[in-house]
Amino acid sequence: MNTYQHLKLSNFRSNHGFFHHYQKLITNTVLPYQYKILNDEIEGVAKSHAIENFRLAGKVLRGEPISDEFYGMVFQDSDVAKWLEAVAYSLVVFPDSSLEELADSVIDLISNAQDNDGYLNTYFTIKDREKRFTNLQEAHELYCSGHMIEAAVAYYEATGKDKLLQVMKRNADHLYEHFMTINPHGYSGHPEIELALLRLYQVTGEERYLTLCKHFIDVRGEKPNYFKEEVKKRNWKVWGMNAEDTDYMQCSKPVREQTIATGHAVRAVYLYTAMADLSSYIDDEELKLACDALWDNITNRQMYITGAIGSTVLGEAFTKEYHLPNDTVYGETCASIGLIFFAQKMLKLHKHSHYADVLERALYNTVLAGMQLDGKKFFYVNPLEVLPGISGEAVTHRHVLPERPEWYACACCPPNVARLLTSIGSYAYAEEESTLYCHLYVAGEIKTSSGLTVECISDYPFNGTIVYRLKSNGTFTLALRIPDWSTHTTITYNHKSESFSEFLKNGYVSLTKEYQEGDEIELTLDMSVHKVYTNSKVANNTGMVALQRGPLVYCVEGIDNQNDILSLSLTEHSLITVQPVIKDLLGGVTSLTFTGIRTREVDTLYTYHKPDTVPCNITAIPYYAWGNRGITQMRVWIPERS
Repeated sequence: MNTYQHLKLSNFRSNHGFFHHYQKLITNTVLPYQYKILNDEIEGVAKSHAIENFRLAGKVLRGEPISDEFYGMVFQDSDVAKWLEAVAYSLVVFPDSSLEELADSVIDLISNAQDNDGYLNTYFTIKDREKRFTNLQEAHELYCSGHMIEAAVAYYEATGKDKLLQVMKRNADHLYEHFMTINPHGYSGHPEIELALLRLYQVTGEERYLTLCKHFIDVRGEKPNYFKEEVKKRNWKVWGMNAEDTDYMQCSKPVREQTIATGHAVRAVYLYTAMADLSSYIDDEELKLACDALWDNITNRQMYITGAIGSTVLGEAFTKEYHLPNDTVYGETCASIGLIFFAQKMLKLHKHSHYADVLERALYNTVLAGMQLDGKKFFYVNPLEVLPGISGEAVTHRHVLPERPEWYACACCPPNVARLLTSIGSYAYAEEESTLYCHLYVAGEIKTSSGLTVECISDYPFNGTIVYRLKSNGTFTLALRIPDWSTHTTITYNHKSESFSEFLKNGYVSLTKEYQEGDEIELTLDMSVHKVYTNSKVANNTGMVALQRGPLVYCVEGIDNQNDILSLSLTEHSLITVQPVIKDLLGGVTSLTFTGIRTREVDTLYTYHKPDTVPCNITAIPYYAWGNRGITQMRVWIPERS
């Protein structure tokens, strides 16, 4: 039996460092700000109405007249669910009675909006109850239930309060009855319920939730295709999605036969997360092999250097292997968050550093870039190249905005970022018997169920020295990840050099010792700047290079480079200097400066003469911090000259 499990969030305390800052930002700024938006209290931003929808649904069920109507996307309920889940994690890290009372009041509204049979969805309760479960392809009922189940589990684990948990158990029981008996061939167009049911099973131990999860995964892709049959029976639509495009919904074939990631990127990685997690519960080797193939396909053929996935705005989807355009990429923030979910479950299956390397890449680059440094603006799309006047304006680039909006009509990403960052401890650390796995170098105090207490002290990601200070006695194993970018790594134990090659397996150094309180292990990673090159099959990056230091991918912005990044090139011999952290620069970052070449602009569109070049100095900043100083050009991949 696999005893590996991610660290309980209550066993991690953030007390300093990079993510401590982000967790305080989420608690003090992001969550209050998002509540006000969800409750329509902020003027000038896209209307949400999500909390009001629950008030209205409660009135409908009580037979009271309503003077308003449902507003928003068909999945509007999920914004509230993700906000509640983030609140739950925040309450673990930073207890706050006022925030808890606010969350309790929202939970009361949700409870009042539940129908007698357990059904819960404000869109159908307010608009048309007779159409429930008649459009699984588009209507997101199971998706919304999944997110609310996740919120319920998180809130119960954080506070011990089970009101929302009981609401969602009744909802899950209703789903079990409907989809195991009334409509056994149906499943969700947008996966999410599957991974949520496993969380509900884990906290309750009730087998029917595991059974329903497995059922949804097993029937997906069976013939005849459910969505093709469903569309023949209904006379209404949400968007009019094409039921023939089964790749879009990952149902062209049964999941165990799928080897290539297709379709809507968020849907895909949410599904793969559930598949990987389920395979560990039921020891399904065929399902594991499918997950292995899908992971390999994404990370080795369809992932950007920033950990972004989903190459096109058309369907917010994967396209073809090695098709990775930089200026029209979609790279939805939620997709990279889903990739992190998938990586976490693959770590449970294989305990190999490759999965943590990808998790870290997506986290420090795309996910963090998805939120403004002040926590009040957000990207849905995460491009690797932005040119004001084209980005956001040209018909092919309208989705690529040069600055973060305050909110979206489709606002799935902002609360998703909040729930991930507040629960970062559970992604950074895991335990298996007396072993503590250190996947990410997140500063704070960690406690395990086996009695180990250790503090991680670090200024990562700008400094590569990480200290693990023991705060308990006993024989334990610390499994320290050695990232793929760290060319030269050193470890000391109580200030004495430690040879570790014989203890290195699958990218982790496992140090088993009889530790004493006060013992220190110091891990020093190689923070040299790497030039990164792309496989030659990626047409957009021919002759280009990207810069990476530690987990951080860098970019050039016009504001630092005379507002003209297109004329810049590196050379093979460019001298790259790592600048000290400047606290007043973008919240405190390490920039890179290096020599390069600037091509002089010519007067005509084309010329028969090679343009002149001049030497220049170039400045690059961490990609996650771009777009925080006004509208400006941005580029990750830069031409390299010999």
